[in-house]
Parts: sequence; C-alpha cells; structure tokens
Amino acid sequence: MQKKAAFHEVLKMRFFDVSQRFIKGELGCDMAAQILGVSVSTFYRMRKRYDDEGEDGLVDRRIGKMSARRVSSDEVMRLISLYETQYFDFTAKHFHEKLPGHGFRLSYTSTKNKLQDAGVVKRAKKRGQHRRKRERRPLPGMMIHQDGSSHGKGSREEVGFDSHDG
Repeated sequence: MQKKAAFHEVLKMRFFDVSQRFIKGELGCDMAAQILGVSVSTFYRMRKRYDDEGEDGLVDRRIGKMSARRVSSDEVMRLISLYETQYFDFTAKHFHEKLPGHGFRLSYTSTKNKLQDAGVVKRAKKRGQHRRKRERRPLPGMMIHQDGSSHGKGSREEVGFDSHDG
C-alpha cells in the first residue's frame, strides 16, 4: 500500500512541473500526458481537479481504503470451518462447487487462496519449465558461422563435415 502512496507523491510532483510547462506553452497536451505516463484525457481530468480543488484534488481517494469486494474475516472463518467440518476430504475445486448451496458467492481462486493461507489445503508444486533449452546437435550440412564469431565447436571435422564437402 505504501508503494502506491509513494508513487502517487512522485506523480503529483511531476504533475506540478509538467503543468507549469504546459501553461507556459513549452509542452503540448500529448507530450505532457506522455511524460506523466497517463492518457491525454487523464491529464485533462487531473488539470481540472487541480484547478477546482487545488492540491487536494490530485490525491488518489482510493489509497488507504479497503476494496468493497474484499471478503470479511467472518466469512473467511465460516468458509474454513465449513471445509474442516464437512468437506475435509474434498479438493479445493470440489469444495468450491459445493459453496453456492451454503450461501457463498466467492470465486474459485479466492476460495483456494483463503484455504491455502489458512493451511488447510496444500499448495501445488511448481511445474517444470515447458521447453528446456539444449544445445543443438552438430549434424552434417549444418551451417558454419561465417562472421568469425567463436563458438564451442572447433574445426569442420569436429562438427561432422568431411574434408571433401568444402
């Protein structure tokens, strides 16, 4: 949360500088918005709020507030106790399918994360890399670097070329 507040403070300071340059005519609206990293319409909104409310108009009103969609701690406790008492042998997916019958309207990801955070469901192991990089096998007919770059292969014979292929 503090990262967002710090970022917003930096944006506010940059806005003052860019806004002054915009008023003097040194910058166009497009360039000012680009410097701030916002859209042109957002820059216009920021200028209007600054003109109407002053510095307080630039404060992001969302900072410090909880999300309206956040699950209450009572709901989380009810979810965990339901899992531990009735559905302890279910997977998180199967448990999530039973939740609407108990009055829950949580997403699967939210349900799984709450159960994992409480320690009642184990986290899945990380999967391996899909495609592993390996060095190509030298084969007859492979191209040789002609730019003089060094590579692990030595002469043409080591790569698999015959002397008469030249």
